[in-house]
Amino acid sequence: MSQVVVVGGGFGGIAAALRARKKGYAVTLIDRCPRLGGRAQVFERAGFKHDAGPTVLTAPFLFEELFALFGQSLHDHVKLVPLKPWYRFEFADGNHFDYGGTLEDTLAEIRRINPDDVEGYRRLLEQSKKLYDIGFTKLSDHPFHSIAFMFAQLPHLARLGAWRTVWQMVCRYLKSDYLRQAFSIQPLLVGGNPFDTTCIYGLIHFLEQAHGVHFAMGGTGALVDALGTLMVEQGIEIKLNTTVTSLTNQNGQIKSVEIESEDGHQKSLRCDYVISNADPVHLYKDLLPKQATKWTARFKADRWRKSMGLFVLFFGTDTQYPKVAHHTIWMGPRYKELLDDIFNRKVLADDFSIYLHRPTATDPSFAPEGGDSFYALVPVPNLQADIDWEKTGPILADRVIDALGQRTLPGLREHIVDQFFMTPVDFKERYLSPDGAGFSVSPIFSQSAWFRFHNRGEGPTNLFLVGAGTHPGAGLPGVVSSAKVVDRLLPEVELSQRL
Repeated sequence: MSQVVVVGGGFGGIAAALRARKKGYAVTLIDRCPRLGGRAQVFERAGFKHDAGPTVLTAPFLFEELFALFGQSLHDHVKLVPLKPWYRFEFADGNHFDYGGTLEDTLAEIRRINPDDVEGYRRLLEQSKKLYDIGFTKLSDHPFHSIAFMFAQLPHLARLGAWRTVWQMVCRYLKSDYLRQAFSIQPLLVGGNPFDTTCIYGLIHFLEQAHGVHFAMGGTGALVDALGTLMVEQGIEIKLNTTVTSLTNQNGQIKSVEIESEDGHQKSLRCDYVISNADPVHLYKDLLPKQATKWTARFKADRWRKSMGLFVLFFGTDTQYPKVAHHTIWMGPRYKELLDDIFNRKVLADDFSIYLHRPTATDPSFAPEGGDSFYALVPVPNLQADIDWEKTGPILADRVIDALGQRTLPGLREHIVDQFFMTPVDFKERYLSPDGAGFSVSPIFSQSAWFRFHNRGEGPTNLFLVGAGTHPGAGLPGVVSSAKVVDRLLPEVELSQRL
């Protein structure tokens, strides 16, 4: 029977495994974490629950499709709740901006901030729809390994001004600095600097308006568990706490996947095809021999710019903060200069901005009665910076607690009952993310579409790639769409070889 081995159990790997199984392949999925989900791990400590990865769903139909492949409904397994607001922006001078809900809700908030920007936002949303129609609807699930296909898209991309950055696009339509920051920050959610990320990612505005922003009750981990149950029901073999150590190549094809379990036991798995959800830089530099890869893959693995790193502080409190939204974007006093420190100068600045997640605003089960669960995510330089995180981690955690206690969570330090954090070092060690990058390679124009790591392996003919470092990019919609690309490329199984 035809065998597919999926390397990595993130959302891209899970979606690819289900699609390969639907085609009739025998599928084995391998992941080194104790749970499925890749970076969407779940931590439970002192009665508090914490989603470690993505916290919102912006394109639930992509997950509905996975259950529908097998005649099931996502909504029979997971309850999705629309958020309102989607995000609350808190600025350093005390001003705020609630984004999300209906279009009229957003326009009313814009009118409060700067009435002159109401019409500008409408035009921004129109431009975002044009980007969405091309960048997401037309191209997100199509392979970009052909240079001819890339050239065919250039007229569309040129007409949309794809060479512009997200910041440049937003500034064409909005005048308020508050709103310019709020509507340019989305690239940070997929690892990009708004000042050099292609404005194609401006499609996120329309994506959110068209499909809403949702939270899965029980957290993203509940969605992972539902997908895991679906995989088991469909006969997919799942090996957790298991690390892929190498891919054995012979005559231009991967013949076996070498694995090592947590207890040191080694094994070789035969395969007809491999779908990698590992970081492409790790795949091409560490898992495949140099002679088995094309020069293009080696060049990208050596030269492509990586995304920023992430410092994530998880904590629980013995009191509740009912006025704090589900998601708060806590803006520091600097914007462009801070991002320049993170992405270009690669220094840890004295100031910072925070993505604050309070799931107990929607789902009280994340904390003991009377308490709140939080994580505070701070963009920081990746490990190319000279930062000793063993020393710096506790210091930064204290600074974040003090800052939140002064502006958003009064008395925070006195009410914390449990806390821990992750640094870029943890991303490198736990997820084998080169340089501890939070989102693989950066989504700048010269590292997108054909320039990004291809979904068809650049080397062995039976290798395919999904995940943040491949087309169409990072973020849940991106990585799940990458599995749809591979679905187009993976051959149909002959009837005699179907499981």
